[in-house]
Amino acid sequence: MGFKMGIVGMPNVGKSTLFNALTRTAAAQAANFPFCTIEPNVGDVAVPDKRLDTLASIAGSKQIIPTRMTFVDIAGLVKGASRGEGLGNQFLANIRETDAIAHVLRCFEDDDVTHVDGRVDPVADAETIETELMLADIESIEKRLQGLTRKVRGGDKDAVQQERLLKAALVALEDGRPARMVDIDPDDAKAWKMLQLLTTKPILYVCNVDEGSAATGNEFSAKVAAMAEAQGAASVVISAAIEEEISQLDAEEAEVFLEDLSLEEPGLDRLIKAGYELLKLETYFTVGPKEARAWTIRNGTLAPQAAGVIHGDFERGFIRAETIAYDDFVTLKGESGAKEAGKMRVEGKAYTVKDGDVLHFLFNA
Repeated sequence: MGFKMGIVGMPNVGKSTLFNALTRTAAAQAANFPFCTIEPNVGDVAVPDKRLDTLASIAGSKQIIPTRMTFVDIAGLVKGASRGEGLGNQFLANIRETDAIAHVLRCFEDDDVTHVDGRVDPVADAETIETELMLADIESIEKRLQGLTRKVRGGDKDAVQQERLLKAALVALEDGRPARMVDIDPDDAKAWKMLQLLTTKPILYVCNVDEGSAATGNEFSAKVAAMAEAQGAASVVISAAIEEEISQLDAEEAEVFLEDLSLEEPGLDRLIKAGYELLKLETYFTVGPKEARAWTIRNGTLAPQAAGVIHGDFERGFIRAETIAYDDFVTLKGESGAKEAGKMRVEGKAYTVKDGDVLHFLFNA
């Protein structure tokens, strides 16, 4: 399993430029005018993980298959989007289908790039978008509460639970707080997620800075970082212009280019790492002569459910998992060395998979 991240923001903040760079395609038209993205563009990218190459080298794997991450480039939102201004309603619906929101904020000065409000203020931009998402949620909740009235009166347990959760969200929203700030009981977690409220989506603020600020950030990105910290959200600094240049280079050229800019890694790597942390994701591996492959799971996933990511039959017929920690696999030069050193463990249904585990599942067909 990978995850789907919607790229949102005001018009002309660099969303489509970033999307093009991240997916190494020209599918999204990047142009200096509002609403140049008319349909949400979807791109799958490989999640970079150097551990996978190391494992493949040790095992002599013929093929390397990384896990995937999906980006959805959603057209620019403006003030009034919740009332249909610009192309608002169409794209608010697209956001509902994502796991998280990468909110791109303009953190650079450039007189040649128009800002719809005629100024550069990333915090104000963030507040504008957040307000529109909150207003859209309020409208959605009010309609849904009306539709639940008859079922609630009839004692439908699911309807009663849904009404209670919707009212809790509405209280927060009317108080100016996004729904993700509502404390939800674990027993309600599944039903809460099914509500698909826009403001329950985890947010990663992406500070699009000028090339000279890519390594250290600037005064704009510092304000965004402070805002994110206050909200319990995450932020990352990226130069979409640099990422666009990197996407046109081969691996060796890109490495030299990054060194010249005092950058340790591409913005894609930082963005995905931040996204993984935001959604509490981790990676395990399956390794053999045929292929070395990465799989994405949520933190705390038990072995049977981790097996189910590969195939449902693996979960249904789960018997046990043979697991080797990544460091042990590398240090002991593979599965045989790990076995000889007693570092391969046999785990049952109660085992919680760890990030970097090299796993082999045994199951009944």
